[in-house]
Amino acid sequence: MTEQASYILRAENIRKSYKSEEKDDPLVVLDGASLDIPDSHITSIVGSSGSGKSTLLHILGGLDTPDSGNVFWGNANLAEMHSDRLAEFRNKNIGFVFQFHHLLPEFTALENVSMPALIAGINMQEATDRATELLQRFGVENRKSHRPTQLSGGEQQRVSMARAVMNNPSLILADEPTGNLDEKNTEIILDLLFELRDQYKVSVLLITHEEDIAKRSDTILEMKKGKLQVL
Repeated sequence: MTEQASYILRAENIRKSYKSEEKDDPLVVLDGASLDIPDSHITSIVGSSGSGKSTLLHILGGLDTPDSGNVFWGNANLAEMHSDRLAEFRNKNIGFVFQFHHLLPEFTALENVSMPALIAGINMQEATDRATELLQRFGVENRKSHRPTQLSGGEQQRVSMARAVMNNPSLILADEPTGNLDEKNTEIILDLLFELRDQYKVSVLLITHEEDIAKRSDTILEMKKGKLQVL
């Protein structure tokens, strides 16, 4: 195995189940899923709907907790972090991009992108300058004063990506980021993700049901029966 230092994240034997209203036995979603995410690497996870891909992503990002197993970022175990420390860790180290953009509707594109930096304690001017730079890099600087409802789906997703990289994360967790986009905007978003890997050495974990998208990744994993296997 490659030295631990070369990995952004390691997940070991992750298990997760939920109580079922239809059955006495719990619904097992993850049954010993494990993976490593190397530096500057794009990993895709494919699998059928409901196979546990999004659940795993939420656990890896500290948005949910496993029943058992561990998620390590370097030597840091997410399970051992207090909620406040975990929130701070997420803010500084992880960028999230979801199928539904989760932009705050009452704020402009510029304000949405600035938010992670402001939460991290960066002053307003510095946060605004960086947010403007990112919006320009992602091709939506001319929309910075618009609220989410005034943006197209592709523009909203690019704003969401700019927000995700605002604090220079080491890993972006992307859950079906092109699921609601047309072919043209899908290509734009994918090209931007690969640009982040190539120019900024960011790793990406990408959940997708599109085989053509997955094939562009460095590694493809399939979620099946609660476990991951390399394709």
